[in-house]
Amino acid sequence: MSEPVVHITSLTLKYQHTPVLQDLNWVINRNENWLLRGSSGTGKTSLAKAIAGLVKFQGSIDIHFGPESKLPAVAHFVAGWYQFKDLEGQSNFYYQQRYNKQATETTATVQAELENYGEKHQLQFNEVEELLAALGFSDLIGSTLIQLSSGEHKKLQLVKALWFKPQLLILDQPYNGLDKLSRKNLNSLLEEITEDGTQLIIISNEVELPSTIHRFAEIREGQLIETSADEYTAEVYETAGKAVPAFLNEAPVSSSESIIRMIDVNISYGEKQVLKNINWEVKAGEKWLLQGHNGSGKSTLLSLITGDHPQAYANNFYLFGHKRGSGESIWEIKQRMGLISPELHWYFDPTATVRQSVISGFFDSSGLFCDPGYTKKAQADELISYFGLTEYRDMLMNQLPVGKQRLVLLARTIIKNPELLILDEPCQGLDQQQTQHFNRLVDELCKNGTTLIYVGHFESQLPDCIEKRILLENGEVKTVETILESI
Repeated sequence: MSEPVVHITSLTLKYQHTPVLQDLNWVINRNENWLLRGSSGTGKTSLAKAIAGLVKFQGSIDIHFGPESKLPAVAHFVAGWYQFKDLEGQSNFYYQQRYNKQATETTATVQAELENYGEKHQLQFNEVEELLAALGFSDLIGSTLIQLSSGEHKKLQLVKALWFKPQLLILDQPYNGLDKLSRKNLNSLLEEITEDGTQLIIISNEVELPSTIHRFAEIREGQLIETSADEYTAEVYETAGKAVPAFLNEAPVSSSESIIRMIDVNISYGEKQVLKNINWEVKAGEKWLLQGHNGSGKSTLLSLITGDHPQAYANNFYLFGHKRGSGESIWEIKQRMGLISPELHWYFDPTATVRQSVISGFFDSSGLFCDPGYTKKAQADELISYFGLTEYRDMLMNQLPVGKQRLVLLARTIIKNPELLILDEPCQGLDQQQTQHFNRLVDELCKNGTTLIYVGHFESQLPDCIEKRILLENGEVKTVETILESI
C-alpha cells in the first residue's frame, strides 16, 4: 500500500489568537480528490493554507509527492480573494480607481502578468492560450489588471493555476463570481488536470462540482469529519428568527417615480466598446435581477448608477429623476443608495472595527472619521446583533474571516434604509444559512418599497422578492423580462 499524499496529525491552529482547529487529523491518499465544506468561519481556509505551508500551526503535516510525476511537486493554494500590485509594487488601490485612466497606465496587462508567471514557472505560453479560450478570457489579454471585474479576476487566478498544474491543487471558493457557463467549463478543465495526475482539494459549499470529486468532508468544532456526497450539516445560524430592526421597517422616501433611466447609453475605453445603446428604466419599488456572463458589462453598468464612472456625464442618463451632471454631487447620489460589491470589499479599510465599518454606511465612507452620535451607534448595534456579530463588534475587519467581513459590509449597506439597494454578488463568502438569512432580510426591506438591483449568478441564492430581470450580453441588452418567465 502506497503512503498517503497528505498526512495531517494533531493539527492545532489559531486565527488571531483564537483556536480554530483542534487536534485535527486527515489522510489524503493518492488519486483522491476532496471537497471540503463547512460553515463560514470554521477554519476551512486556515486548514488549506496550513497544507500549503502559508500559516503557522502545531502538529504535523507530511506531504509525499510522487517522485515519478512530471508535475511540479507543490501544494498550490489559490485564494478566494485575488490581490495584485501595480507596476511599482503597490496594492493600496481605492474603489473608483479602475475608472481612472492614469491608474490603468500604472498596472500590468493580463498578457504581461501571464508572461511573467510563465517565465517564473518555466511554462509554455501556447498552453495558456487554450485555457484562456476555454474560460472565455482571450479577449481580455490586453486589459490591465485594475480594469477586470471580480469574476474576471477569479478567472485569471484559475487560468494561472491550471496552467501551472501542480501535483496538489487547493482551490478556495473557485466558483465565486463565475457565470454558469464558466463554472461548467472550469469543472471540465479540472477533470482534465486530474487525469494528468493533479489531485484536488476544493473548498466550497456549491453542488456543481467536477465528476472527479469523490471524497467529502467538513469541519465541525475544529475537527475534520468525513461525510457522504449528500450529507452536509449546515450550522444553525444563530440569528435565525430574529425580528428585523424596527428602524428598517420604515418605508424609504422615494425622490422620483423613475429611479434610473438610461437612453442609448454607450461606454467605450479607446476602441473597445463596453456598453452599447443601453435603454433601461427602473421605477421606484421595482426589484430587478441584473445578469450576464463575466465581461458582459454588468460592473460598468452599475458604476454609472453609483456615480463612480466619469462617462455618466457624457450620456443621456437620469438618476432619481435628475439628469447626471445637472449639479448634484456624488455624495448626494450615494446618500440615496446602499451598495455592496466584491470590489468594494477589496478596497474597504481593513483597519476599521466592525462597529465603525457598519456605522460608515451612514456616511458612504471606507471606515469612520467622525463621532456619529448616540442614535446611529444604537442602530449599528441592533444590526450587529441581528447578524450575529456582537462578539466581534470591537474587532478589526482584518481580524475576521472573509465570510464575517462580508456580513459586516452587508449590515453597512442597509443601515441607512436607502431608497435604492444595489447588491452585487452580496452572498460571496457566506454559508448557506447566512445566505438564506440575508435574503430574508432583503425580502423584508423590499416589502416596504425599497428599489432593488441584485446581481447574482446562482439562481438558488436569490431573494424571493425579485420581479424582473435584465440580461446583458457583450455590452448590449439581450432581454428584459419578468423573473417568472426566466426561471
